[in-house]
Amino acid sequence: MSFLKTEGIVVKEVSTGEADKIITILTRGQGRLSALVKGGRRPRSRLSAGSQVLCYGDFVLYKGRELYSVNSCEVIEPFYEIRNDVVKLTYAAHFTDIVLELIQENQPAPRLLSLFLNSLHMLARSSRDPDLITSIFELRAVSISGYAPNVEACMACGAAPERYYSFSFRNCGFLCDRPACIGHDGSAVPLSAGASRAIQHIVYAPMKELFSFGLSREVLDEIARTTRRYLRERLEREFSKLDFLKEI
Repeated sequence: MSFLKTEGIVVKEVSTGEADKIITILTRGQGRLSALVKGGRRPRSRLSAGSQVLCYGDFVLYKGRELYSVNSCEVIEPFYEIRNDVVKLTYAAHFTDIVLELIQENQPAPRLLSLFLNSLHMLARSSRDPDLITSIFELRAVSISGYAPNVEACMACGAAPERYYSFSFRNCGFLCDRPACIGHDGSAVPLSAGASRAIQHIVYAPMKELFSFGLSREVLDEIARTTRRYLRERLEREFSKLDFLKEI
């Protein structure tokens, strides 16, 4: 019997049988894994706490004929602050939708896992605006996954960003304010200087500095519109979890 010991966070669970469930775990070394939790829906199961969505823990899995089964799990971080708050839980569900879209089975994704965990920690315990955390997560996640926009220079003339820019979704990057460059994509969205600098920071900053800035509400709204549309167009799907917040 083959065993695998790994740290990971549960991002999905599906009931099966009378008391079992199948969980999806995002791990550091093996990417996304599916595993059977026998009896995991029973309240007194020793596997119940560690196999809930958003539980980060140490897992010991053994390989069956078709999928892994959970042998043991020790909770490292349960993210109670998120699971007990419907608004924070909705933002976290949005993050989870994105990672499930970006990571395939057995595809290692250590940088994306670190981003996901750091974003959840910020959501759970910081005073940062959840919309700012979300915009950072959206743009950095697609950038890590190979869809980074070109925000070092103008896509048309190559000039460094001395004058601030509009964002071209068609060309996946900045255009400067020269008339010829503006005409390169008439549908490009104008950005303020603050929004342009924030986008550059999100794409290129070291992880430890990623969340180390704040924005006015006006600039944050610019960033949110840009990152949400960029996410949607690059991944070619809608992410609708946050629509719930409009109803409460």
